[in-house]
Amino acid sequence: MTQAARRDRPIRVPAGPRDAGSGARHDGGMAVEFVVDPELTDDLRARIVALWVEVTNAGGAVGFVAPVRAEEVWPVAERAFNGVAAGIDRVILGLDGDEVVALLFVVDNRFGFKDHWRVLMRVMVTPHGRERGLGSALMRTAEALGRKAGLAGLQVTVRGGMGIETFYAKLGYREVGRLPGALRIGPGDDRDEISMWLDLSA
Repeated sequence: MTQAARRDRPIRVPAGPRDAGSGARHDGGMAVEFVVDPELTDDLRARIVALWVEVTNAGGAVGFVAPVRAEEVWPVAERAFNGVAAGIDRVILGLDGDEVVALLFVVDNRFGFKDHWRVLMRVMVTPHGRERGLGSALMRTAEALGRKAGLAGLQVTVRGGMGIETFYAKLGYREVGRLPGALRIGPGDDRDEISMWLDLSA
């Protein structure tokens, strides 16, 4: 099934009052808009990859270690784009006008016994948007999407040693597993891989 066949048009979700009040607006006063499953044009794909590079090189844990170049990100990004284009996975973008300022993929487990929950991957917010409440607004959009789909839960994996788990805990996620030293960031730098879960069944 293609993306177009499964979804007639993108879902647009303006940042909620709490997020707008914390600064999820640009100077012109327009709230950042969260778009679910936009058409992945060549231009939009390039802008997503540019954000991916920007976030990584600012220290973000989104699958690479800084410094990274666009040509290194493209093969991983294309696999993510293909999952969305096939209608299997979803993508949520935060748009500040034409600028892509936030992103995450809602990934299907591709296994029947796990069809009742999804994995959030590549959760990223532009470095100059981290103090604007965009991360929380992005995650709330994913939660709303999961609830609307009737999912039992959402899972996200966190790189240890960065304190990111605190951010997710404030949004209702709880740690459900930890693999010690599972992520080798560099020589002598092994990090725990932390699994966090949001129960949507309550």
